[in-house]
Amino acid sequence: MHIGIGLPISDPPALLDWARRADDGPFSTLGLLDRLVYDNPEPLVTLAALAGATRRIRLQTEVLLAPLRETALLAKQAATLDVLSGGRFTLGVGVGGRADDHRAAGTDLHTRGRRLDEQIGLLRHLWSGEPFGPDCGPVGPAPRHPTGPEILFGGFQPAALDRVGRWGGGLLAAAAPSWAGDLFDIARRSWKDHGRTGEPRIVAQVNVAIGDADLVADARASMGAYYEFSGRAEYMLDRMLTTPADIRSAITQFGDLGADEVMLYCYGRDADQVDRLADIIG
Repeated sequence: MHIGIGLPISDPPALLDWARRADDGPFSTLGLLDRLVYDNPEPLVTLAALAGATRRIRLQTEVLLAPLRETALLAKQAATLDVLSGGRFTLGVGVGGRADDHRAAGTDLHTRGRRLDEQIGLLRHLWSGEPFGPDCGPVGPAPRHPTGPEILFGGFQPAALDRVGRWGGGLLAAAAPSWAGDLFDIARRSWKDHGRTGEPRIVAQVNVAIGDADLVADARASMGAYYEFSGRAEYMLDRMLTTPADIRSAITQFGDLGADEVMLYCYGRDADQVDRLADIIG
């Protein structure tokens, strides 16, 4: 099973150091979350910079809030990043549940799921080289593969999980092992119900902070601020893993559930966590 690192958002200039360290270590993927009305770096721009600073590690949005973006431009941006990274880019997408993000983007919060489905269809259409429409030509560049970058779908509701099979993507599940298994099963059932062969790629995400008390406090403050809107910040903070034993246990549990990859998401800024996590996973 592969292990990746989710990058902190509170210190953008430090992310080049994080990326280089992870690229030299045992990690499979760098992940970066997305918000609009928040003090975080824009993920596609940031991952493009990290692509140039790394050699082999994959680059992944966790998750990009696609309905906030104009679709043809997103197709061009994602294909460009896919090409410039040598095919190392994974587009993780979700609908976004923060009203202020949609207000700032001028999009409708209540139709975001329908919009995402329309976007995926158009993205695949444009990545295949087809023209945008009868009076408008193709949108390049061509991605490394005709179907475009790998797509992962984030979400918890049945309609969100069904996109895995409907569009032939994978699942990105930010859920504890105790209930992630149900999400995995629904995604796999969607895959079969839509006549897909093989199995969907399953990626789990868990929040971690590994270091001294100050680092853990920094991580808790950053994560708490991020989830403050939800009214569930304490619930999320209670599930942050802060010991090697707990992190190893979660990885083992996700592996037993059949996850292909586990993303260890960090909110604390200290890049030495990369080396500590590398020691933990061996």
